[in-house]
Amino acid sequence: MGFRRESLDELELPSAVADGLREFVTAAQSALGPDLVSLVLFGSAAEGRLRASSDVNVIVVSSLFDPARLDALRQPLRLARATIRLSAMLILQSEVASAAEAFAVKFADIRARHKILVGSDPFAALTFSRAAMLMRLKQVLLNYVLRTRERYVLTSLREEQLASVVADAAGPLRSAAALLLLLEGRPATSPKEALETLAAAHDPTGWREPLANLSRAREHASLPPGAGGPTVQYLMGLAQALRAGAEKFG
Repeated sequence: MGFRRESLDELELPSAVADGLREFVTAAQSALGPDLVSLVLFGSAAEGRLRASSDVNVIVVSSLFDPARLDALRQPLRLARATIRLSAMLILQSEVASAAEAFAVKFADIRARHKILVGSDPFAALTFSRAAMLMRLKQVLLNYVLRTRERYVLTSLREEQLASVVADAAGPLRSAAALLLLLEGRPATSPKEALETLAAAHDPTGWREPLANLSRAREHASLPPGAGGPTVQYLMGLAQALRAGAEKFG
């Protein structure tokens, strides 16, 4: 099963990230052998849009759970986590459909933004029930609000720490916005565009600066003085507005 090196070469990844990812892929092939079904890169790295705050997200799909083979992957995974912030989902081929149903927002985003590095595409024929997408959409948005509210209280005395709180909003809010537009029958070309579209509809005059701060926090891990608190508060309000939009579907 060959490593599709061209999939990495065509992406605009920092050289250290590309090298570290190649090393992990080679290690996964060696460790898992014939059990490895596919290895998938997804998210911002798959788009060539890796940012300062981004993890390198991969999915390792195997045909069965073999502790001895997975043990051989422990050190390569630890090294990749330390050097390139690699985050790996280890999933069995038989679990993909069930996981997609349980975590519809995440897997809808994965299906839209992924590169196959090894093997076949486990998401090519993936489908999601409307009920599962809607239920998970509301869960993701509510969880974001509750989790962010706690983080705001814990970190807002130190404004510089709020940049990471803002940056972490990108994943759940953009993915939720993309799924919400898909449910409305008007899919966006990217999760970022989806969030901008819904933010503009929610707040035609005030959305640009908070979303610019969201991008700035992701790209530079910093925010202008005084911007952290208002941006976090705005994003929580936007999440609540998106959840209200989802509630209209039932």
